[in-house]
Amino acid sequence: MTFRLPDPSTPFGERVARRLRDERLIWLTTVDAKGTPQPTPVWFWWDEATSTILVYSRAGAKRQGHISHNPRVALNLDGNGNGGDIIVITGEAQLSPNDPPADRLPVYVEKYRDFITRSFQTPERFAEMYPVALRIRPIAIRGH
Repeated sequence: MTFRLPDPSTPFGERVARRLRDERLIWLTTVDAKGTPQPTPVWFWWDEATSTILVYSRAGAKRQGHISHNPRVALNLDGNGNGGDIIVITGEAQLSPNDPPADRLPVYVEKYRDFITRSFQTPERFAEMYPVALRIRPIAIRGH
């Protein structure tokens, strides 16, 4: 069954769609072998065509091991600082070797162009440092 965003004609659905499209940072929480949640801020791309979220990761990052042990993850978009505008997505993550390197995904490069230039100089250098593609398939969404 394909995940569907909330109805974009509702205030919550519009907010979810806008934030998944426009936000640059999402908190990815994996669970380590001891059962401890491990939240990490990551860059992401919402792939509307597949209703999945793509994240690029460093080779050897602990999150890959966490995901292979337990693919269940949570994604949280920051709130508004006053306890509102909360969006939490739960889902399952997996390594995605069929995705192109980050520098060959124009929508990703465009979304993070300023960040990539400032921290990595070129998209190719970012892709070298973050070569592992992860796909997260949302299962549920909640928020207010």
